[in-house]
Amino acid sequence: MRISAINERGLVRLISETHHKPPVLRGLVDSDEEADILAELEGRTSARMIAEREGGPGLDRRELAFARRANDLKLYGQSHINAAFTYTRPTGNRFNSGDRGAWYAAWDSLTAADEVGFHRTRELGYIGRYEDEARYVELLADFIGDFPDIGDEPRHPALNADPATGYPAGQAFARSLRGEGCRGLIYPSVRHQGGRCFVAFDPGIVQNVRPGASWVLTWSGTPEYSLKAL
Repeated sequence: MRISAINERGLVRLISETHHKPPVLRGLVDSDEEADILAELEGRTSARMIAEREGGPGLDRRELAFARRANDLKLYGQSHINAAFTYTRPTGNRFNSGDRGAWYAAWDSLTAADEVGFHRTRELGYIGRYEDEARYVELLADFIGDFPDIGDEPRHPALNADPATGYPAGQAFARSLRGEGCRGLIYPSVRHQGGRCFVAFDPGIVQNVRPGASWVLTWSGTPEYSLKAL
C-alpha cells in the first residue's frame, strides 16, 4: 500500500441542509437566558454534546474540536466536525464502526453528491417510493499530511460495492490503520467512477471548515436522481 502526501484545500463533504440551518429552538425563546436553558436541555440528549462533555465508547472527548481556553473563539465548523464523529449509523459506514464516526469527503462535488445520493436512494428503496427532494450544503475543509492510499487497489475488499461485504472489511481495515497511527485514508469512490475520496479518522486533521455551494437531489419515481446547484 502506497503513502501519498496531500496538501488539499476544499475537499467536499455534503450534509443535509436541515443540519446546517440555525438551531430551530432559537425561535421558541425571547432571551439569551431562555436560550441557555433550552441548550442545557438539548445537551442531555444530544450525542454530540454528550461526547463533548464525556466522550464516548470509541471516542475520547479530548480528540474533539473545541476551544482550548475560555477566551478562545469558537470557529465555524466546530460543531460540524464533532457531529461527524459522534453521529453514526448503529452498524457504521465503510470506514467507521457504530461507536465512532468519521469525516468523509471527496475531491469534487459530483463525487460527493453520488456518495450521499446512493445512501438516500437505498433509504427510499426501503419504503418502496422514489419520490423525494433532498437539499444538501457543502462543507469544505483542508487537509495536509501523508496518508495511506488505496487508489490503485480497486479490488481491495474494503471497496466492495455491496455494503454487507465492503463495510465490515472497510471497518476492520480502518481499525488496523488507526492502530498503526494513521489519521486518514485516500480511496477511490465506490459510487462515482473516477472519483477520489478521503476519510479522516481523527477530528484534529479537519482544518478550516467553511460552507460551499448548495445542491438539490430529486427523485421522480425511479432510483435515478437529478442533481441541481442552487
